[in-house]
Amino acid sequence: MTPEQYVQDKTAQSGSSFYYAFLFLPPQRRAAITAFYAFCREVDDVVDETTDVAIAATKLAWWRKEVATAFSGTPTHPVMRALIPHTVAFKITADHLLAVIEGCQMDLDQTRFLDFTGLARYCHLVAGVVGEVAARIFGQTQDATTAYAHKLGLAMQLTNIIRDVGDDARRGRIYLPVSELQRFEVKAAEVLARTAPFGYSERFTALMQFQAQRAHGFYDEAFALLPDADRAAQKPGLMMANIYRTLLREIEADNFQVLHQRTSLTPLRKLWIAVRTNWRGR
Repeated sequence: MTPEQYVQDKTAQSGSSFYYAFLFLPPQRRAAITAFYAFCREVDDVVDETTDVAIAATKLAWWRKEVATAFSGTPTHPVMRALIPHTVAFKITADHLLAVIEGCQMDLDQTRFLDFTGLARYCHLVAGVVGEVAARIFGQTQDATTAYAHKLGLAMQLTNIIRDVGDDARRGRIYLPVSELQRFEVKAAEVLARTAPFGYSERFTALMQFQAQRAHGFYDEAFALLPDADRAAQKPGLMMANIYRTLLREIEADNFQVLHQRTSLTPLRKLWIAVRTNWRGR
């Protein structure tokens, strides 16, 4: 299997909303974003699929060495062999990849965030930096597009957190800031229980409404930051944003039933949103 086939399979198997946006890119940009996304999936899977923290930490340390090795000219992993040929053209640096690994390391080192400032730092590493690299690959000409990409990454990661409250709780993790749990009088034990009578309550619903409203605010801020000069090139990012925001609205319409189920959109609906965004340009 070639490195290019490896990253293509990795991306397709993930079932991610990102895959549908990639379909609309020209070959070189599609190859670059596919390889970069496969890298993100590889390091994220280290945390999600490895139950032993020590083993996961060792694997992340290996990835840090692989990034250094790859940027020195001798990549060994198929993901890095697929990605390195695109790094110069799209100004992808080792620091970008190391930031994503640092974000995954945070998943190993802590299971709670005291406040939104700490959570936002985590979101920047695992989503804002990803958005920055994606914007470069899609075709960025304006510096302001980086700010748009960071803000959009934050909005999308907050959507992930809302969707995955139950899945994360099953792993003993809560990404809702402790200060906000306290503000809405929701105990961590209630979230971790994931079932009635503890899980769902008016207090929990109010907490989740607050999280959703904040995410919507960041979507709006991101769209306002996108320069007109880059709007056409950044349509793949707008496709992903519209898919994620539609998902967020589905969760809201279902009254935040996120503790016992994971809301998702069908592949056909994701594709339709991508096509519609490509046609409308927003």
